[in-house]
Amino acid sequence: MFVQLTKDSSVAKPSAATPTPPDAYQRLAIRVQKIINSTNAQKNKAALIFRLPEEPEDEWARLLEEIAENDNVTLAYRDDGGVQIFWVVPKED
Repeated sequence: MFVQLTKDSSVAKPSAATPTPPDAYQRLAIRVQKIINSTNAQKNKAALIFRLPEEPEDEWARLLEEIAENDNVTLAYRDDGGVQIFWVVPKED
């Protein structure tokens, strides 16, 4: 955080608010978003994701539910715990 001193040496208010660090769900979503947005995944219109041990199961389930709500997206649950995401980009008329 940057703090600026005024001429009379009193402390001025910080120049910018300190951003709040992302919570567990946001970190999970960012990680999965990077996988889905990777060049290879975009080319294949598919991505394979796994829950990391430190990621809460309820947050994982919430994220998968939100992904599944999207049109043209299919989730395939694998025996090894991974989830394969497939999507179709609809052709415009």
